[in-house]
Amino acid sequence: MKYKKIVLAGGNGYLGTVLAGYYKDKAEEIVILSRHEKQTDGNVRTVTWDGKTAGKWTAELVNADMLVNLCGKNVNCRYTEKNKSEIFASRLLPTELLGQVIHDLYEPPKLWINLSSATIYRHAEDGPQDEATGEIGTGFSVDVCNAWEAAFYKYETPKTRKVALRMGIVLGRSDSVFPRLLNLVKLGIGGMQGNGEQYVSWVHEHDAARSTEWLMEHPGLNGIVNCTAPIPVKNAELMHIIRKTYGMPLGLPAPKWLLEIGSVVIGTETELILKSRWVLPKRLLDSGFKFEFETAEAAVNDILR
Repeated sequence: MKYKKIVLAGGNGYLGTVLAGYYKDKAEEIVILSRHEKQTDGNVRTVTWDGKTAGKWTAELVNADMLVNLCGKNVNCRYTEKNKSEIFASRLLPTELLGQVIHDLYEPPKLWINLSSATIYRHAEDGPQDEATGEIGTGFSVDVCNAWEAAFYKYETPKTRKVALRMGIVLGRSDSVFPRLLNLVKLGIGGMQGNGEQYVSWVHEHDAARSTEWLMEHPGLNGIVNCTAPIPVKNAELMHIIRKTYGMPLGLPAPKWLLEIGSVVIGTETELILKSRWVLPKRLLDSGFKFEFETAEAAVNDILR
């Protein structure tokens, strides 16, 4: 086996499950730090922590090949003051705690990847945003990303290389955005949302997992790295691709006013749908990373196959 130990903090969610599955045959041991106990599954075991205080779990970080921090309350909710507070705390507290523990360890993890979000860039319909030239946006979700990355860099970790991975919308079979879009298509209401001109910066779940291994294997990469497919797609085109691949000829559009009503009913925010995220993975591409799913057609075909 190639890797000795991979640690996934907050790894019981969708992306953590994807990563655990990806590394199952590539690592001797995968450790998930979670608030809830779970039965050991082969070489994947769960260790409990509260994400706020140091404890026995800190021993799991010693000499790990990689730590990926995935902690954070789902932003797919209404931005009430209570939810806003939980969104911040669920990201900042575990990140600062991990930084403090790693700073104090004699043999810390070799690489620490902290999840961030491609939504940190401004609403862009006029040009792509990359790590070098991208412009940071404004608003609540951007404030969350800025605070999250600041927490990540709060502690010096000279023995641990750090990457803030600004992830696009992960497309996959089991959870996250794709099953929800597919449900709209199945109901005949899978047309464009808003004016359909907003860009969607997406990444197939397999490429999201592959990118973390690439980062392990390329020690020259640190700091900010975008993880989005190299060919973003407009919302109208993405919905067309899903309809066509699924075999649904009709898809009623959802204008902005209807989305405003619907988002209140289902308990989410329209920003998640209407913000134009035109983000490119310049540093991954420049380092030679090849995406297996470069186009939305290829990704949707694979997911629905």
